[in-house]
Amino acid sequence: MTLEELVEEFARHVAAQSDAILQGDARTGNKHAGRYIAAFKKLRAAGDAGRDALAVLLTHPRMDVRVGAAACLLRYRTEDAKAVLMAAARGEGLAAFEAAQVLKNWESGTWGLDPV
Repeated sequence: MTLEELVEEFARHVAAQSDAILQGDARTGNKHAGRYIAAFKKLRAAGDAGRDALAVLLTHPRMDVRVGAAACLLRYRTEDAKAVLMAAARGEGLAAFEAAQVLKNWESGTWGLDPV
């Protein structure tokens, strides 16, 4: 898979997970979570090129996709990712909650999606 295809897979499965959760289908949501995490691991394995590819999602039309990408890019693109998360956290719904949790974990030092 190319980096662009992995980024598309990441976005597709973040959105699908959110949709499943909103429909009360945790089993399907968990399936999609596993798939976007696998895509992120492959992007991360590509180093900075993979992270740069993922960064295009910081401006995705769906807030949940922006939050997912920002959560994964906090160490690499700290200021850009924090800006996305802070904007999302001011909103309502699942993406706002997730953004607030990611920021809380970042500030407390417990965030660890992309270790050095």
